[in-house]
Amino acid sequence: MKETQTKRTMDEFVLALVPGSLVMTYIFGLGILINILTAVVTVVLCEYLFLRARGMTVSTILDGSALATGLLFALTLPPLLPISMVILGVAFTILIVKYVFGGLGNNLFNPAMAGFAALVVSFPMAMSSWGIPFLDIDLVETLEIKIGSPAIDGTTRATPLHEFKFREEVTNEEYWNEHYLENWRSWAFINLTFLFSGSYLLYKGLFTWYAPVAMLSTITLLSLCFYDGGSSASLGSPIFHLFSGATMLGAFFILTDPVTSPKSSLGQTLFGIGIGMLTFAIRTIGGYPEGLAFAVLLMNAVTPLINRLSFNK
Repeated sequence: MKETQTKRTMDEFVLALVPGSLVMTYIFGLGILINILTAVVTVVLCEYLFLRARGMTVSTILDGSALATGLLFALTLPPLLPISMVILGVAFTILIVKYVFGGLGNNLFNPAMAGFAALVVSFPMAMSSWGIPFLDIDLVETLEIKIGSPAIDGTTRATPLHEFKFREEVTNEEYWNEHYLENWRSWAFINLTFLFSGSYLLYKGLFTWYAPVAMLSTITLLSLCFYDGGSSASLGSPIFHLFSGATMLGAFFILTDPVTSPKSSLGQTLFGIGIGMLTFAIRTIGGYPEGLAFAVLLMNAVTPLINRLSFNK
């Protein structure tokens, strides 16, 4: 009965990720689909080999958790990231983050975020180079880049969070020309898609609203406080932060992981507030333009403490 419920939950989760996957593919090209296919195949293969090596049943691969992990991880990766890095990140995600801690239901850290963070630390340049929206390159050219050939000039650019963070001494009004606005609109479209898909999961009752609302509210409040009227010292408007990077993907598909988040409503609220604060801090004053993964991992580490402090009463 439990396995059936798990499979149904994972099926709903994967289904909700499909619209965002299609939108990202539409904007950034076939590299997104290659990442998804590579990640999913690698996840299933790693799980199969580990379970066989331990003499455990491989039927658990069919519960959908492997597919969900692979798909979620793939959606955090730049479209032209070399396939070898995708495979390395997936192997770390499954073999180290998941099964070293005992497998599904026992891992302390969110596997997709841990794999993403490992790649960011190991390959910062490759992980910060996203494709240009609506760039016209075919499947062959995409594969040539992703199997290790040097990237063709003009195929990548920074994300809006990276561009805004290192914009130098210009005001918001001076910064937002058509060039930068077009890039942000693409990411806003992606975030809107994940917002609607996440709302669908919330409507279906797959998770509660405490952590997502707490995170989004915290980011909104902090960005309002430090917006500074749009001067050169501004840290960005609420709309900019809410619809840039992985904000909505994180709020509805990562924070809501039942294994690595607190059990009580108060605990989930504190969890979301902490992630919102850390994400905003890393984005604006930290060394990385996107801080969601590190924020999630840091709060994953204190989740057992939150649970222990009797917030589940």
